[in-house]
Parts: sequence; C-alpha cells; structure tokens
Amino acid sequence: MKILILHGPNLNFLGVRKPEIYGSLTLSQVNGRIRSFAAANKVKVRIFQSNCEGTLIDLLGKNRNWADWLVINPGAYTHYSYALRDAIEACGIPAVETHMTDINKREAFRKKSVIKPVCRGQIAGLGVESYLEALKFCLAGSDK
Repeated sequence: MKILILHGPNLNFLGVRKPEIYGSLTLSQVNGRIRSFAAANKVKVRIFQSNCEGTLIDLLGKNRNWADWLVINPGAYTHYSYALRDAIEACGIPAVETHMTDINKREAFRKKSVIKPVCRGQIAGLGVESYLEALKFCLAGSDK
C-alpha cells in the first residue's frame, strides 16, 4: 500500500506554535512516527508539507497515480479551501482528513470543514496519534 501524507499550512511550526495546544513534537518528529508506523506495517509513504494551497493541489495531481490513499491535515485550509476540496475530489484518491487537535472543541470558525465531505473519514484530537489512526483507517479500508 502507498499513502500520500500532506501537511498543510503552519504545520512546519509544530513544537514551537502553541505547544499547549499542538504538543511539543516537531514536524520532523511527527514524520518520524509516521515513517516508523509505515515501515512496521509495510506501507510506503510520501510526506510533504506546504504553506501554499497551490502546492498542495499540485502534489495531489503529481501523486494521484502513485497513492492508494491520502492522509491530509489541511490546517487552516480545512475551513475555507474549496480549491483543495475540489482537488481531493478530482484526484480520486480515497482520503482521510486528520487534525492533531479536536477542531470541534476549538474556536467557532474552526468547527466547519469543507474538506470532510470529500473524505472517507475524519480523525482529530489525538495529537500525533491522529495521523497513526488515519493510517490504520487506510489499512482497514484497503480490505474492503
């Protein structure tokens, strides 16, 4: 199985930005946990982070024939990026939206996801474990 992992805007600030909310792990450490889980489960991953909406859309297009699944933390694009939403839908890769925090327990503007309707699931509020649960979701979904 091949899984594309996309981290959206500001996730490069993990470990620095509000550690009381997002935790103390850096993006590099989060990616390390993802890679370890993937290796233990014989999953190939490609991991990217971008603060640019267009770059994330381009990465979807470039990897759509490679990836069996998409795990995406769209960051702030969750709430308003119809362009990213449409790209996820267009690329045809089954997707899981993930967030380190529980967006439903945050500020009012964070509660709406325009991405969720084009995903097979949403996993949030578990810190780095949100990503690992998303990978498990992908593995379970591949059996169907």
